Amino acid sequence: MKAAILHGKHELTVETVPDAVLQAPGDAIVRVVVAGICGTDLHGYNGLPGPVTGPRCGHEFVGVVEDIGNEVSTLRRGTMVVAPFNFADGTCSACQAGVHNACAAGGMFGVDGDGAQAEAVRVPFADANLVAVPVDQNDERLSSLLALTDTMATGFHAVRTGGVEPGSSVAVLGDGPIGICTVLAAREAGAGRIILVGRHETRLSKGRDFGATDTFRARGPEGVAESIDFVHAATQGLGADVVVECGGGPQTQNTAFALCRAGGTVCVMGSPPLGDVTPVFLRGITLTGGLTPVRAYLPELVERVLAGTLDPGSIFDRTVTLDGIVSGYEEMAARTATKVLVRL
Repeated sequence: MKAAILHGKHELTVETVPDAVLQAPGDAIVRVVVAGICGTDLHGYNGLPGPVTGPRCGHEFVGVVEDIGNEVSTLRRGTMVVAPFNFADGTCSACQAGVHNACAAGGMFGVDGDGAQAEAVRVPFADANLVAVPVDQNDERLSSLLALTDTMATGFHAVRTGGVEPGSSVAVLGDGPIGICTVLAAREAGAGRIILVGRHETRLSKGRDFGATDTFRARGPEGVAESIDFVHAATQGLGADVVVECGGGPQTQNTAFALCRAGGTVCVMGSPPLGDVTPVFLRGITLTGGLTPVRAYLPELVERVLAGTLDPGSIFDRTVTLDGIVSGYEEMAARTATKVLVRL
């Protein structure tokens, strides 16, 4: 079968690799129909530190079950399924608490298991991870279902853990796919004011389409201070009730604290907290966030997509084939595409 292979910085190829095969009785083999390119993939592609260093690539996919182990009981061959980007065993205490990302037996596709930017993927603990969806390979909702595997679920997780309520003011730092989907999740939660701060007008425009009431384009070294002034002006000088940090790094996290009102909540989604967390102590700010337990949210999100009440599919603004995946990486790295869908 074919798969995207990362050899080093900007060295991505599509190669023939051994077919995905069952290795345990609870495994399933899924033929990939659509896959996504994530910002985490770009870190590895650009030679930056992070979990994705190769050789396999990709952790977002929707596909068809091709084979199952003899202990798989909830799936049948030919079933279309959605997978979370981080698989888990579904039985440990962390999974039972809904924190599937902390499962000791789990991992991330493309890091601890097969990459999803390939013709097929072996899925461990198939019963615990795969969610069947009654659609076919030509369904127009495939892009929305694919968004649930990571990006939209992460936005939903940010809003849920951040405690966004009807009427809340929400500031979102970062205009990448996670930030834009967080805007959509905040709108769905009934937020009264949603402020998206970013650096790219095309992405800010997409954020407005997804529900941002205000956008601010930060430019140059003065952009941080100006964004703080903008958010405070938009919230009557108080700061936002909830600030979601989607950029990563100490500077962005420090900015998030500056945007937040006293007694508010900062939700860190970009990377583990690395900056000064003194505001948590001095200003009574709640710090939350973290890696998304996608599987905990998938049933609800899938139901909403199928019902037509949630439609994040337009976050994908470029489609490539597996053979043309390098161009997808290049466009996302150059910020000429927000998020790329790979159709197999």
